[in-house]
Amino acid sequence: MKLGDFDTITSNNAKEAMKMVEENYQDIALILLDVMMPGRSGLAVLESIKNEERYKDILVVLFTVKSFNEDIQKGKRLGADGYITKPFSGKDLLKIVKTMVSEKSVER
Repeated sequence: MKLGDFDTITSNNAKEAMKMVEENYQDIALILLDVMMPGRSGLAVLESIKNEERYKDILVVLFTVKSFNEDIQKGKRLGADGYITKPFSGKDLLKIVKTMVSEKSVER
């Protein structure tokens, strides 16, 4: 699947997401995580990613419902690089991804 010029991979649950990260981390610039995921929360996945040294360069953006402000705050404490609130359009998502990836490239 493509998002603008970006190649994407998707998963249906937290376990699958972590497996994809483990297998592809060297090629991943950004992970978009739903806070509400089957199996484990996106916050738990975020914590696992941010606690692993080999994943330190991967940006993680959470998405959540606007009313879940405490999830956003917890995500920030766990190291989320950003968040987007649902609902959002593909255009909004692409803008966020482009901005974050280009800022990451400038930092290197």
